[in-house]
This record gives sequence, structure tokens and C-alpha cells, in this order.
Amino acid sequence: MKTYTMTKSPRAVAGEALRLAEEVLPAYSSKFSRQDFTQPQLFALLALKIFFKTDYRGVVQMLKDFAELRADLGFDKVPHYSTLCYAAGRLLKKGSLSSSSPRPPCAPKQAA
Repeated sequence: MKTYTMTKSPRAVAGEALRLAEEVLPAYSSKFSRQDFTQPQLFALLALKIFFKTDYRGVVQMLKDFAELRADLGFDKVPHYSTLCYAAGRLLKKGSLSSSSPRPPCAPKQAA
């Protein structure tokens, strides 16, 4: 049985999330995607969002501020917060977040 150790290092959390996601997720959700960011990269950012108990904008700002974290995750540029929101809708399918939903909960509402 494998034992796990707790860490307070965001780089360790992001690295482990990236490694695990690379094992189980395809690189891109569609062959037609822009391919700016891989699904494992976005999943690692969502793990950091939970780790830091912040919102999408907060984790994007942290990524902008920490060059080492960007390098660890292989980011050439920083995604927009809405990219993370849409990725959460795809990757974290639980409860109200599902692919059958017409829009993710963070998408702007359409004007009536």
C-alpha cells in the first residue's frame, strides 16, 4: 500500500497534479482546440485554485507572479481566468458542472 505525505508546497502540489493528469487525460479536449494549454496543465491550475482557496482570477494572478510555477507547469503564457472556468466545467464533472450544461456557472449571462 502506498503512503502519501502532506505538503505545503504549491509547486509540489502542482507538479503532482500535472503528473497524475498527464496519465489519465488526453492532451486536448478536441482536435479543433487552439492547443494553447493542455488539459493536464489546466487541471494542475484547478488543483492550485483549491490549494490556495482562491477564485479563478486569483490563481491566474499567482501564475503571473511566480515564474518558477509557470516553468514547472510548462506555461509559455498565462491563461485567461475564463479558460480555467470552462476547463472546470469539462474536467470537474460533479453536481451542476456537467458537459450537458448549456454554459458553465462562470460564463456571462446572455442579455434577454
